[in-house]
Amino acid sequence: MNHTESRQGLPSPIVDFHTHLFPDKLSDAIRRQFVVDYGWGVLHDLYWRQTVEYLREHGAGPIIYSNYAHKKGVARSLNDWNITILKELDDVYCFAAYHPDDDDGLAMAADLLSHPRIIGFKLQLLVQRFFPDDERLFPLYELVMEKKKRLLLHVGTGPVGNEFVGIGPFKRLLARYPDLPANIAHMGGLEYDQFGALLDDHPALYMDTAFSFLAGAGLMFNLGNDFLEAHKDRILYGSDFPNVILPRGEEIDSLLSRNLSQDFYDAVFRDNGLALIQKLVS
Repeated sequence: MNHTESRQGLPSPIVDFHTHLFPDKLSDAIRRQFVVDYGWGVLHDLYWRQTVEYLREHGAGPIIYSNYAHKKGVARSLNDWNITILKELDDVYCFAAYHPDDDDGLAMAADLLSHPRIIGFKLQLLVQRFFPDDERLFPLYELVMEKKKRLLLHVGTGPVGNEFVGIGPFKRLLARYPDLPANIAHMGGLEYDQFGALLDDHPALYMDTAFSFLAGAGLMFNLGNDFLEAHKDRILYGSDFPNVILPRGEEIDSLLSRNLSQDFYDAVFRDNGLALIQKLVS
């Protein structure tokens, strides 16, 4: 039994709903950019196959990963790569790449959503530098909803913000698509309270824990245990692995140290993820 599996209160297996897999050269480029943009050195210098092996060895069952197109013309090759590795990997699911400037983007998206283990698309608005309510994205959102898939959105202001992220642009999007099926990365940090308040009125929204329970990272979730218990059915565990600057286990320990209910831990670390996967691939 490995260290993660032996933690008291942690269900087995766990479902990790926020990881990253990229082709090796792109992984290298992203890690270099982390240093340039944030002054952060990634703790684990692991490529995609090693990443999956590490997560398996540390208690992960289903793994959901994403990648994103940082500019026009990148999504097609990334998604070809996604299809290739999904053939190799079992019990792995993908939020695929999309860029609204690609001429064939929507047709590509429609083809991808026919794949049973591509569960939607990742938009990294901080890096991709467009607003979530950019009208170029509306056909994608409507396609995702039609196909009963999901989005993973980095739309919060942590670790840094720019004009494209934050609660304002996201509220504009929800005004047009109140039933948008989206996972809000990083618990909506740093505007935890404002993103958290959306859950009651928008039942298709979920939040993930990635990078939000690490005091040393400066992004510590601050709404308290009552919020977590009240919304335990709408929260997914995510590690952000391997692009982490502190040990992955510290975030797990931080959540366990809150002494939340066993129902919370079972739901967030396992059951919510399993139920969502079943819904998305059925």
